[in-house]
Parts: sequence; structure tokens; C-alpha cells
Amino acid sequence: MKLQSRIDSLATRHATLEERISDEDHRPRPDGAALTQLKLEKLRVKQEIERLRANC
Repeated sequence: MKLQSRIDSLATRHATLEERISDEDHRPRPDGAALTQLKLEKLRVKQEIERLRANC
């Protein structure tokens, strides 16, 4: 059950990052560096989720 909790936590983090990316992208003057950082973090989270699911 602990593994599923970790996956759920990461999925929540992934969704939060998606919202932050959308918010930043819709600003009048989006911060490109912030967007890049958020997208990289989102990708890392997605990769971790996939890695954990593969090990189930």
C-alpha cells in the first residue's frame, strides 16, 4: 500500500505542476525560465510515476 500512496502523491504533484504551468503560460508576459523549470519538474515526476508503476 505504501507504493500506491507514493504514486498517488506524485500524481497529485503532477496535476499541481500542470496547473502552475497553465497559469504561468496564460499570464500576459509568461516567465520562460519558470515555465522551463516547471515543465522539467513535471517530466521528472511523470518519469518517477512510470518507474514505480513498472516495478509493481
